[in-house]
Amino acid sequence: MASTSAEIIAFLLTISGWVLVSSTLPTDYWKVSTIDGTVITTATFWANLWKTCVTDSTGVSNCKDFPSMLALDGYIQACRGLMISAVCLGFFGAIFGLVGMKCTKVGGSDQTKAKIACLAGLIFILSGLCSMTGCSLYANRITSEFFDPTFVAQKYELGAALFIGWAGASLCIIGGSIFCFSIAENSNSPRRGYAYNGATSVMSSRTKVQNSVPDKTPPKHFDKNAYV
Repeated sequence: MASTSAEIIAFLLTISGWVLVSSTLPTDYWKVSTIDGTVITTATFWANLWKTCVTDSTGVSNCKDFPSMLALDGYIQACRGLMISAVCLGFFGAIFGLVGMKCTKVGGSDQTKAKIACLAGLIFILSGLCSMTGCSLYANRITSEFFDPTFVAQKYELGAALFIGWAGASLCIIGGSIFCFSIAENSNSPRRGYAYNGATSVMSSRTKVQNSVPDKTPPKHFDKNAYV
């Protein structure tokens, strides 16, 4: 029962983490920068993995898509590949996790389902590591440019999408670890032993029955002429 509850908790954690990781791809604010005036914010610059935009004080946004994938910076291409890999791995991990849970009716025996659940845990851990690496690589580029005194272009700060990606990656890693521990719990569970007494023959069983039935025949009485 405890193992089943742990698997349900792990499945909820991993699915929540996978949804958060998936939501970072269309999120706009991977990095953000503002230009403040004397009274109001005059412009807000923000960018993600697909485009860069600027929003003025009236709320009008002007966006520009990245022109060519081959002309992009290497870190953006790497982040795209890592995040897309994390989403794909999380999808397959969810399928294997659903099959490997004890509360489902598919997957075979308990030992087979435990192996499938462990495989799902490893996939979710790999998905979380991909997401964590992608977000950290993007954040490292932002912070290195921000603290570089020789960098004269527009400087950005960390956006909300990075924190969402880190949170989703953490949930995937935690839930995947719980899935991996489920196979250890199943291997350590005690098994019931049955003693084999051997097959009893028909004659021995009949003999036991006859011996168990009491003899109800009345005793015979002999007079003295019977011995002559």
